[in-house]
Amino acid sequence: ECFRLYSTIQRTKVSFEKQQTTMAMASLARRKAYLLTRNISTAPLRSSFSLSRGFASSGSDENDVVIIGGGPGGYVAAIKAAQLGLKTTCIEKRGALGGTCLNVGCIPSKALLHSSHMYHEAKHVFANHGVKVSSVEVDLPAMLAQKDTAVKNLTRGIEGLFKKNKVNYVKGYGKFLSPSEVSVETTDGETTVVKGKHIIVATGSDVKSLPGITIDEKKIVSSTGALSLSEIPKKLIVIGAGYIGLEMGSVWGRLGSEVTVVEFAADIVPSMDGEIRKQFQRSLEKQKMKFMLKTKVVGVDSSGDGVKLIVEPAEGGDQTTLEADVVLVSAGRSPFTSGLDLDKIGVETDKVGRILVNERFSTNVSGVYAIGDVIPGPMLAHKAEEDGVACVEFIAGKHGHVDYDKVPGVVYTYPEVASVGKTEEQLKKDGVSYRVGKFPFMANSRAKAIDTAEGLVKILADKETDKILGVHIMSPNAGELIHEAVLAINYDAASEDIARVCHAHPTMSEAIKEAAMATYDKPIHM
Repeated sequence: ECFRLYSTIQRTKVSFEKQQTTMAMASLARRKAYLLTRNISTAPLRSSFSLSRGFASSGSDENDVVIIGGGPGGYVAAIKAAQLGLKTTCIEKRGALGGTCLNVGCIPSKALLHSSHMYHEAKHVFANHGVKVSSVEVDLPAMLAQKDTAVKNLTRGIEGLFKKNKVNYVKGYGKFLSPSEVSVETTDGETTVVKGKHIIVATGSDVKSLPGITIDEKKIVSSTGALSLSEIPKKLIVIGAGYIGLEMGSVWGRLGSEVTVVEFAADIVPSMDGEIRKQFQRSLEKQKMKFMLKTKVVGVDSSGDGVKLIVEPAEGGDQTTLEADVVLVSAGRSPFTSGLDLDKIGVETDKVGRILVNERFSTNVSGVYAIGDVIPGPMLAHKAEEDGVACVEFIAGKHGHVDYDKVPGVVYTYPEVASVGKTEEQLKKDGVSYRVGKFPFMANSRAKAIDTAEGLVKILADKETDKILGVHIMSPNAGELIHEAVLAINYDAASEDIARVCHAHPTMSEAIKEAAMATYDKPIHM
């Protein structure tokens, strides 16, 4: 009966105008429902200023919005604010826009991941496809130069967007004088005061240090130093089996380093779905990456030519000394609020230094807001961007929207791992009844044709309603494939909805369709 009803609806002809109206009304209803569940009024918000185009001609003029920090959250917030007609100034201490992500994080690491993968493919895979190369060598300076060029071009691109949208850009270190004034020590050695009706803190995060380990960015490096090593280390030890550590370990492992990952926890990437994680770890081990889990670092000696790392079991026991040319400290990140003088104006933070905000990103101090890595939530560049847009929409009297439960995460190794929504472990812990659908890329025609058939798609859906609760993908380009699932989860789609959508053949995306079919019924090709 349900299928007949579905078929009837599909055959019904509806005018384009009516479809558009219906979709718009549904979108508005979803957004209002979301806001109501968080006790946010759906009535039009009153702005404390009139909207007008323009930009600050100098840092001392009064602005509608001032953003401290020019990373993904800050620069996106600045552009969006200007697009909404607000006079906007962005303050950035680095002297180059894009923050950690663009300058020493997401972008340069992806450049090196791609370059090192190309080298690895040429050396180990090309011959399987009938492409013979007599000699393949690494030109490390050229590889690093390509990475630096990409970063430079992108930072200049953001400056161009600032000019296009009339955002005033102040290069310097900002700190609060009052809830409406920021003192800036500029990169030119001068001091100026930037005034604003609304000030957004978007200063991001910094590398989390470990007791007793001093990072010198030569032999003991953070992710920043790992992006610019002057030579390929024979032995590399990575402390921390999270996203960053595994990505940088992959880069240098492909280029020839012997990589050992030391992790205090029992698992790599603890937030990952357990079944996917096991397959992921096996894949990395096939690439000769070694793991020492449940292991604690108790000492380090870098006085000699290399580095000696003293470790012991996390629960205590005999100590072991590991030797390496370089040690990468990748134990997470901490919110960066140093020198902002938040305490001077009374902004509240939690015990780990994150700024506390409400649903509109407002702090306890009127007119002061915070977004991105300095507030609770996933420490991800794309989450910060969404924070920035939503925050300035609220400031402008509109409705902003970010749902942290529906933010995708990606590990950019090979294969990649991408996820959105709940893991199977979380659903079990929450007592949710669910169904699981899985489809391996070994049964996907495109993956087999191009000889990249490692991995799978896993879909979790509510047992009663079929609503998709989580999607996890391990495959090459999983970070691109995941967005079909992100869209589905954001619109509360069922697994059957994906299964009944025609997917082009042959594509890797067909594995998502097949996994959806496996969730509510049965797949075709397995």
